[in-house]
Amino acid sequence: MTTDVLRRPALAERQARAAVAVLFFTNGALFANLLPRYPQIKADLGIGNAAYGLAVAAFPTGAIVAGMAAGVLIRRLGSARVAVVSTLLTGAGILVAGMAHSVVLFAGALFLAGAMDAITDVAQNAHGLRVQRRYGRSIINSFHAIWSIGAVTGGSMAAAAIALGLSRGAHLAVSGVLFGLAACVALRFALPGPDTEPVEDADEKGAGSGAPRRNGRPAVAARVRYVMIALVLIATAGTLVEDAGNSWAALYLSDSLNASAALAATGFIALVGAQFVGRILGDRLVDRFGQRAVARAGGLIAAVGMGLALAVPTVPGTILGFAAAGFGVATLVPAAMLEADELPGLKPGSGLTIVSWLMRLGFLLSPPVVGLVADEAGLRLGLMVVPLAGVLVVVCAGVLRTVSVKR
Repeated sequence: MTTDVLRRPALAERQARAAVAVLFFTNGALFANLLPRYPQIKADLGIGNAAYGLAVAAFPTGAIVAGMAAGVLIRRLGSARVAVVSTLLTGAGILVAGMAHSVVLFAGALFLAGAMDAITDVAQNAHGLRVQRRYGRSIINSFHAIWSIGAVTGGSMAAAAIALGLSRGAHLAVSGVLFGLAACVALRFALPGPDTEPVEDADEKGAGSGAPRRNGRPAVAARVRYVMIALVLIATAGTLVEDAGNSWAALYLSDSLNASAALAATGFIALVGAQFVGRILGDRLVDRFGQRAVARAGGLIAAVGMGLALAVPTVPGTILGFAAAGFGVATLVPAAMLEADELPGLKPGSGLTIVSWLMRLGFLLSPPVVGLVADEAGLRLGLMVVPLAGVLVVVCAGVLRTVSVKR
């Protein structure tokens, strides 16, 4: 280990880490407060599965449209400031979506919330990686674990609000104000100054890799493209599983398995709760077995766990199946982001932005596809997207490291 790794982080760095943790927490909690309300919203709007799937696809559509704007905003305003402002706008969009009395307004509000959520995601990860560089060791997985805590908290708040008969407007207004204030307080303790740092020359970055050169440049461009595609697929598989919990867990448990509204909310809670456990354990598992083995084992757990739950449908078994899926994909998105951010020949942050943007295709494509399949053959068959995503991870995990990152 180097002296930089061994030194104790300064107070400002520890405060900045706490601030980023708060941003990840609020980001997870805000949207999770809306998700268990989806069955009520669908019933109130009187729409079928296909129309519902298209409507909730507005959230990832907004993310796709706005995602690439995050880099420009971060360079001009700073990652922490951008994360906080977009958090506030995400909360506003979620509130409007929860109170919408038409499909158009519901979809439009989700589009706004999705656009702001995408910008928040890139900005908070950018600031988290900035703090990580100050620490001299990996801490990014801990931030994603905090996001899972936020998601569990938000889902639990929604379940409690449903059980207490609290209106959607009152519930989501309280949630938006509470987490918006938390994000504003976090801004005060974020790292000051610009996010831009000296960019390492691409040729120098590749020089130490031992790769052969053609015409003075590393002969790795083709492999970088291949690895980037595989990383996007791995991250997208993670988002497909997350979306299954977000958009369909409560609906499947309540409509197909006749669970009560409060009990149906536990499907999503089980998924993100197990995802949190997986992220807490993730660093130790990767250090011992390597990222490739962890990802492949996780993909297998997700495929087998959810596959069995769908093969033998019961309420307890389905909740356990969503938990297995969440645990299996726990480290996929952080791993893909970190791996992409360290690819040779790319400017710092470019790989992170590309993966973060493209992985949202999973959120965009999953709801309408699952909805169409559900209308034709039932939601049980539509949720086969979860075990299939696990299989995709097993196939693509070869691009990940076989050993842990040196610290």
